Amino acid sequence: MAYQKKMEDPSYDELRRELAAGTVGNLYVFHGEETYLRDKSLEQMKGLLLTGGLDDFNYHVLAGKDFTLSRLHGLVDAMPMMSERTMIVVNDWDMDKGDKEGLLALLGDLPDYVCLIFVYDVLEYKPDNRAKMAKLVKEKGKVVNFARQEQKKLVKWVDARFQALGHEISGLDAEYLIFRCGDLMTGLISEIGKIGAYAKRRQITRQDIDAVSTPQLDAVIFDLTNAIAAKNFDKAFLALGDLLHMQEPPIKLLASLAKQVRQLYTARLAVEEQKSIKWFMELWGIRREFQAEKLFQSARRFTMEWYRWALLRCEEADLLLKSTGTDGQEVLVNLLLELAQRQAA
Repeated sequence: MAYQKKMEDPSYDELRRELAAGTVGNLYVFHGEETYLRDKSLEQMKGLLLTGGLDDFNYHVLAGKDFTLSRLHGLVDAMPMMSERTMIVVNDWDMDKGDKEGLLALLGDLPDYVCLIFVYDVLEYKPDNRAKMAKLVKEKGKVVNFARQEQKKLVKWVDARFQALGHEISGLDAEYLIFRCGDLMTGLISEIGKIGAYAKRRQITRQDIDAVSTPQLDAVIFDLTNAIAAKNFDKAFLALGDLLHMQEPPIKLLASLAKQVRQLYTARLAVEEQKSIKWFMELWGIRREFQAEKLFQSARRFTMEWYRWALLRCEEADLLLKSTGTDGQEVLVNLLLELAQRQAA
């Protein structure tokens, strides 16, 4: 399979340019995983639109469960008070439900003073591009996808956040933080705050990151398998303690471990068959090259025999968990002990 770089959605960058120029349209649909950027954009729009200080009259938020077309009509028809614009936010309403023709008529003739934003947070935004509603929104407004940011932008943002706290961080350590804590700004912002408050020196180190950050499940699993690969069993059992402390269901922990072993096995095959890291990333849907490089480095430490045996043992443990009443934590601990002993032999 040839690696093809996915085209980035330019909608967020277009919105940023609009807001920087101080121009806000009439109709928007906001969706996507990066809620930090979405909420920041909403606050910026609010600051641009509501200049008269009467937010109670000119700013309205409707939850999907409270949405009615007549109520929206009332808000749209209400002239702004001591301001040029009104801002209406509708959260988690399926635009393809209810009186679609009535909603189409309303959206097709919004007054210039209205800024109406449909925000999809809990609900997934899945437009039918052949339908009238999707075509009208595209014609009259803008659909903005707040997607996870690509690596270079995210590293630059992490550095800027630390700079604001009086610290600096190298590009490699920023990548490590993203790998350890996830690539959503919404989660990273609190981790950056903790690390910035803890660090004693201007330069942020990995020791600072490890000391106070909360790792995501995949990062703990990687630390565990990497320690086993390096035959550092003290570190492996510390990682096991972190894993059990997360209090995730054993079946979920086992699934993550099995996935990690499969990824390492694939990486080892890629090395032997001289496949590129880009090929590996496309195969597994991995977005961050830093993560793929770490898997490639670790994969070389296990033999092919170990991988085949480990995959079989993961399948057997999964069957044991699903078909018997055996204690899940005991199954997981015993499996990890076996993996470590096999590597140590």
